[in-house]
Amino acid sequence: MAEATTTGERILVVGPSWVGDMVMAQSLLKTLKTRHPGCSIAVLAPGWSQPILARMAEVDEAIGLDVKHGEFGWGARRTLARSLRGRFDHAIVLPRSWKSALVPFLAKVPRRTGFTGEQRVGLLNERRRLDKTLLDQTVKRFVSLGLPEGEAARGDFTVPQPRLEIDTVNLARLKAEHGLGEWPAIAMMPGAEYGPAKQWPLEHFRRLAEQLIDDGFEVRVMGGPKDVDAGEVIVSGLSQAFNLCGRTQLADAVDLLADCRQAVTNDSGLMHVAAAVGIRVQAIYGSSSPRYTPPLTDNARIHTLALTCAPCFERTCPLGHTHCLKQLAPERLFRAIREEALT
Repeated sequence: MAEATTTGERILVVGPSWVGDMVMAQSLLKTLKTRHPGCSIAVLAPGWSQPILARMAEVDEAIGLDVKHGEFGWGARRTLARSLRGRFDHAIVLPRSWKSALVPFLAKVPRRTGFTGEQRVGLLNERRRLDKTLLDQTVKRFVSLGLPEGEAARGDFTVPQPRLEIDTVNLARLKAEHGLGEWPAIAMMPGAEYGPAKQWPLEHFRRLAEQLIDDGFEVRVMGGPKDVDAGEVIVSGLSQAFNLCGRTQLADAVDLLADCRQAVTNDSGLMHVAAAVGIRVQAIYGSSSPRYTPPLTDNARIHTLALTCAPCFERTCPLGHTHCLKQLAPERLFRAIREEALT
């Protein structure tokens, strides 16, 4: 995106490093555009996020910072900060790490807002205390940083839902390239970057795919290169089932999901993408909780067993059995999809 020209406030948002969090950050961007008419918003974020940012109407400029995960990247941050000096009036830092606040500080942005954390006293000059009981969802924490401190502290503000734009030309190209669209489509997202305690068993996805195909649906398995093998487990030997994992880009996933009737998904980044394109979301929760990271849509159904050991928020099951996911039967998801399809 080209650098925007504006007569309003110039705001730099330091974005998060996860797909789902980046989608949720759009709720903040919507709030800023509403509260500050005429403002321009630039988002500083990893390069992979550019396709998602390009689908947000509120983003006037996307600024890439390609520093590897876990790498400090002092030189890259300092060089970028120098190029940004004098361009912004206000910076909002969403991550709570020390290094995430470094670029706005070095760029000498006059007002720098973020939550207290990791010794950021010198880097932020408007530090907010994070009350996790009041701001109990990630998206609320993001939005609160764009509000006056008193209003944010009350926690009773409106959270606008994300809405990603769709490229119909790209969608038509993708459907022709992959032979999609002969039947109504259901998306499946078996991946969960955080860890296996969030992942519904592949054999459950496979059984559900068989049931859906028998019922006249097309199944699109979606994810990144790490999910290719999982996709093959689900679609192998099935007609009307397509493993698109690793074969499409993030922007393609936006368009392909928008074309689906429903999505069956773990608590993952693509779950938030599906919610943001407006389709029906069948969201599966195991070690995590929909209380903290729900799909931000009114068109979702949550599937969780609410076992006494869940949510544990661990990457792997501390008890070694993952009953919170294994005992969630494919038939339950099939019934939920059919109920929606018939309404």
